[in-house]
Amino acid sequence: MPYLIAVTLLWAVSFSLIGEYLAGQVDSYFAVLTRVLLASLIFLPLLRPRRLPPRLMLGITATGALQFGLTYIGLYLSFGYLSVPEVLLFTVTTPVYVALLDNALLRRFSWSPVVATAIAVVGAAIIRYDGISPDFISGFLILQGANLTFAAGQVGYAHLMKRYPDNRGWDSFGFFFIGALLVTLPAWLALGDSSKLPSTSTHWIVLGWLGLVASGLGFFFWNKGATQVDGGTLGIMNNALIPAGLIVNLLIWNRDADLVRLAVGGAIIGLSLWLNARWQSRTPGHTLHRQA
Repeated sequence: MPYLIAVTLLWAVSFSLIGEYLAGQVDSYFAVLTRVLLASLIFLPLLRPRRLPPRLMLGITATGALQFGLTYIGLYLSFGYLSVPEVLLFTVTTPVYVALLDNALLRRFSWSPVVATAIAVVGAAIIRYDGISPDFISGFLILQGANLTFAAGQVGYAHLMKRYPDNRGWDSFGFFFIGALLVTLPAWLALGDSSKLPSTSTHWIVLGWLGLVASGLGFFFWNKGATQVDGGTLGIMNNALIPAGLIVNLLIWNRDADLVRLAVGGAIIGLSLWLNARWQSRTPGHTLHRQA
């Protein structure tokens, strides 16, 4: 849980940096590719492939392609169909996918994470709902695909670490970014706009932060945290970024925010965490890194 909280705060700051300094100024595909390449600088030198089982290397590569590569491609494509409030609203379904995928991999069905994450979805939707435009079906479907791949990457990594409990993590995580690179490089070559490359030192500083800290350290510790909690908590923490991001944006950039909705939605997300913790305490051993 501490890892997830820390990364939530980290990503809350990073979300505002993207909106303030990169969105509309730097090509999205180039920004994502740069983040992957910079993050790789941290973990590729730490790779010890001779010590790793082939299936572990392949599995981590797949989670990187899903959780980073395909997710970000889908996210940026959705902006072509949806407004920013709609994108934020439709990302709140991610916890449901986390809970359902976790149940599927455990070959059972439990109502508790589904109910808890559904409550969290209600809280996040209260915070972010600003109305829906008439033409949003295509964007909604694309974004749901991105939500699904992000959830699949998280749950897949957690279950993969369950199968290889002796893996230290840092000496294999470079494959995560190799997987992301296999998706983002072709996407940049095929869809990128070379006329919108970074043009100021601020652009590069923000990209450096996003690549080395938010993507490199952020994804590593988020996935490490995912191995230490149950599926319901992991799903709910996916939505904790929404109130955290709004608070950071309000305090630092003084953006307008509906404080009443923020308080109500945040309280509902907090309630979902408390309820999930109570339910999970009645079923000991149910965490993503152990079989139920």
